[in-house]
Amino acid sequence: MSGQLKARLDDGNTPVLNDWGVDSEYGKLHDVLIGPAGNYQWRETSSLSRATLRKGYRLDKATFLKQYNEIVSAYESAGVKVHTLPEQEGLPYQLFARDSSFMTPWGAVITAMAHWWRRGENYQCIRFYSDNNIPIYDMVTSGCFEGGDFNIIEPGAVLIGCGGERSQEHTAREIAGWMEKEGWEVKITQFDEFFVHIDLMVVMLADKLAAVCLETTEPDVVDWLKAKGIEIVPVSFNETMELGCNAMALGDDKAIVPKHAKGLVEKLRAHGFTVYDPDIDMIWRGGGGLHCMAQPLKRDPVGIH
Repeated sequence: MSGQLKARLDDGNTPVLNDWGVDSEYGKLHDVLIGPAGNYQWRETSSLSRATLRKGYRLDKATFLKQYNEIVSAYESAGVKVHTLPEQEGLPYQLFARDSSFMTPWGAVITAMAHWWRRGENYQCIRFYSDNNIPIYDMVTSGCFEGGDFNIIEPGAVLIGCGGERSQEHTAREIAGWMEKEGWEVKITQFDEFFVHIDLMVVMLADKLAAVCLETTEPDVVDWLKAKGIEIVPVSFNETMELGCNAMALGDDKAIVPKHAKGLVEKLRAHGFTVYDPDIDMIWRGGGGLHCMAQPLKRDPVGIH
């Protein structure tokens, strides 16, 4: 299956990959894809980045590079191999590798970006997966959908976000159809486009443990999570709006959490987690967080249970 541009079988039962792929957001992470640092700039992509620019903040590139390298170091300290997307001039938000693709047990899905000036990121993803012999499960072609709205809650169950702008409902339903043919349960949640992606407010941290902003997440989603026996670690509205809930699970009760998300850091350490907590203000002020930067390529399978 190496190098395939469409591994998905139309009727389902697509073979699960052995060397790549994920069936959860919390299995032990072995390989991760992040975007390059060299072309990063702040642009008006969301309410958060627009506020950053309106208030007169300036991107300090030296500070940003220090923060970027600290994040890479955290992954490497946890034994994770870091892969980087090929850098392409003219793609200032290529840093956020979660947007341009998402990973499944059967291969990567190439998404379709909402902003015209970001669409080149998808082509760099195709090159990366092709060069590394990672099969592509399929490509989104029916409308806009970004990877931060594909949220594996546990093996066999996915939460798909739909804000209407960055990810459109008919496209979300198309992807949901693919998952359902593979035998997966799908819940689609709609929210105001102000919140950009579902991973701003719901992120799995371990088996049966999720960071959730209760003030912004729809009650039926919270009920759905609780019905699965998932413990909710509440994240405050203020921390969430500064991408504090947008953490990255590493497996084995380890996670990378922004330093400014003090409440979440404290709660996870009380749960016995090893927490890497880099300062990322040059990143979150641009509209993306730790989870937005990282596309897991290989996790230990958890399996449906």
